[in-house]
Amino acid sequence: MSRAALLVLADGRFPAGGHAHSGGAEAAVKAGRVTDAATLEHFCRGRLHTTGLVAASLAAAAVLGIPARELDAAADARTPSPALRTAARRLGRQLVRAARATWPSPELDDLARQFPKGAHQPVVLGLTARAAGLEPLDAAHCALYESVSGPATATVRLLSLDPFDATGVLARLTPELDRVADRAVEAARRALTEGADDLPAESAPLLEIGAQAHAAWPVRLFAS
Repeated sequence: MSRAALLVLADGRFPAGGHAHSGGAEAAVKAGRVTDAATLEHFCRGRLHTTGLVAASLAAAAVLGIPARELDAAADARTPSPALRTAARRLGRQLVRAARATWPSPELDDLARQFPKGAHQPVVLGLTARAAGLEPLDAAHCALYESVSGPATATVRLLSLDPFDATGVLARLTPELDRVADRAVEAARRALTEGADDLPAESAPLLEIGAQAHAAWPVRLFAS
């Protein structure tokens, strides 16, 4: 295991395309659900325990060796919104390009062949972590951090929120992030024997509805 590799993978400057996505924050800002640091914290906490947990468990399961096709089907079933499925695959395609250049791996090459239009991003994230020599818990932490750091960063642009306040939100969420990461890995280990259908399926209907509406906006700052 390499903690330095984890830092590279989790770095917002890693060229995986995440900077173009707000994690639903743009739609939430327009709807008036996110207006300041306090409401951003509530929004991120909701993501952490729903879509974040789902993504973290998929990523951890990929590190453990559950087949990518099985996990991708599980991710599809847990993503009702066509707009979010499209965004997840676009991000997965971009991530696999960056990952193959950074940590060359036969598994990543095979993934690119299996999914020429992109696998779901959390599945690719898990296989990238595996190629980098990381553990399931590392992949879970990375997925969860992405689930909250994207909205926090986006609101700095969307609301002119003080970056110190946005970072403070992330810092206050770290104890919960650790606990959710542990839950995700436990679920991934159960899935080794029970199958991917046993992975968490927590939903966030407002995110799904917001994503569909956001995709139809004629002008937007973020892709999702």
